[in-house]
Amino acid sequence: SELLELFLHSPLVTWVKTFGPFGSGNQDNLTMYMDLVDGIFLNQIMLQIDPRPTNQRINKHVNNDVNLRIQNLTILVRNIKTYYQDRPFFW
Repeated sequence: SELLELFLHSPLVTWVKTFGPFGSGNQDNLTMYMDLVDGIFLNQIMLQIDPRPTNQRINKHVNNDVNLRIQNLTILVRNIKTYYQDRPFFW
């Protein structure tokens, strides 16, 4: 519970909350955490950052299925990698 609380107040989660209705205050910490780990909201954020269409569709109804979560997060990581590989990096 303490680790979950620390995670939900981390800079990354604070940044994620700026993108929309995630963590509206009506959810308990476990529900907010589960909303993050199912990958749906994070993929929606990635689509705001890079709206190019992708061939893979995320699973919108995860229902605590670990395999569907893994698929969604795999799609997210793949989209992030593609985004950064397609852009030149300058120091």
